[in-house]
Amino acid sequence: MFNLYITSANKNDGKTFLSAGIAATMQSLGYSTCVYKPIQTSGIEINGFMQSPDLTFIKSIDPYINTHFSYLFKSNAAPLIAAEAENEFIDLELIHAEYERIITTTDCTILDGDNGLLSPIAPALQTTDMIKKLQVPVLFVVTPGEDSINDTLLSIYTAQEKGIAIRGVIINNIKDGCSKELLTSITRVVEEYSNVKILGLLPYLGDKIIPEELITAILNGIDIESVFKVKIEKLEFC
Repeated sequence: MFNLYITSANKNDGKTFLSAGIAATMQSLGYSTCVYKPIQTSGIEINGFMQSPDLTFIKSIDPYINTHFSYLFKSNAAPLIAAEAENEFIDLELIHAEYERIITTTDCTILDGDNGLLSPIAPALQTTDMIKKLQVPVLFVVTPGEDSINDTLLSIYTAQEKGIAIRGVIINNIKDGCSKELLTSITRVVEEYSNVKILGLLPYLGDKIIPEELITAILNGIDIESVFKVKIEKLEFC
């Protein structure tokens, strides 16, 4: 019902933070939710077992959110490089099959991107090929800064060139000292030059995220119905 791929131009813009927030919000509204991470790099070994740090964070926000990954690598390199280092091959058909299975068992599936749109995942394949294969729309997240406009427009243009559906952009991690002029400039230029809407503004919530505060920030700061491009009846009771 509600499916979305969250990505960004830069690694630390808050993809997993936004994935956790939207997933926890949908779960709180009564929709069964899964966060699917097709490819996780920067895996962490704990007691001899590899773990996904991003999905561990998701579970810390709401343990009832289902989580799943298809590939987990220790390296923080691009997926293709990380896979080669561990003598693995990323199979796009396997990812597609697992995604199709997940969306039949949940109301809402959030795909948490690991790298940028042009990151190679297998020989002659990039992240854009995976997104097109899954036929899932993308939502961009960006942290306000000097390069925000350039990085965001480049990502949007790439998605548009590849024929990928774009839902919009979320400006994340807005600190108290952030210039209102900067936020206004990012919104105006991105919308003017790409015809893609800014669908939300999220404040900086500190290093220790309180789930209730995150859900409140999502409900107050993001146009959830535009994000999913559908009327969400349960929002009326919030």
